[in-house]
Amino acid sequence: MKIISAEYIKSFTTVRNNDLPHLPAIAFSGRSNVGKSSLINHLLLRKKLVKTSGTPGKTQLINIFLINSSFYFVDLPGYGFANVPIRVKEQWKQMIEDFLQEWPNLRATVQLVDIRHRPSRLDLDFRDLIKQTKQSHITVANKSDKLNKKGISTQLKEIQKLLGLQKPPLLHSTLQKTGREELWTEINSYLKTDSC
Repeated sequence: MKIISAEYIKSFTTVRNNDLPHLPAIAFSGRSNVGKSSLINHLLLRKKLVKTSGTPGKTQLINIFLINSSFYFVDLPGYGFANVPIRVKEQWKQMIEDFLQEWPNLRATVQLVDIRHRPSRLDLDFRDLIKQTKQSHITVANKSDKLNKKGISTQLKEIQKLLGLQKPPLLHSTLQKTGREELWTEINSYLKTDSC
């Protein structure tokens, strides 16, 4: 994928008043601090387009980015252990559910999991939500630089089993700059736009 342009468009707390053109969209989800923003920046070959933070819960809105003037990347709020009130977490959950059910022309959702750990209850719950909304999905095992080859093999099998995947998740490491082409291949298969 050749990235000609990538720009932040706007943020939402609700999709019901969405006034953007109905271009194809790819959403990105995962636990707080799993590396969503860094992965999106790596895919787009931009260092600071999507703001990153070591503080869980930095992304608190649905953030929309226009890529090559032809499709959207959507950065969803991280689910999980962000240090915010339960009421706010419930609002985030409802925001994400509404997005998955109502966003027009959503082609697929990329779910990131941390390869170092077994999928959490929240990872499993989000997986169930994806199935309930009948959305296409891509699973990425992020931070693969943190394990050796044996550890990676073991964890991929565990993640595949626990999430009920038909094939192992894709590997990705922003630090090692690996997994970008493989993930773009998957994304392109869902976008099917003239620019891909």
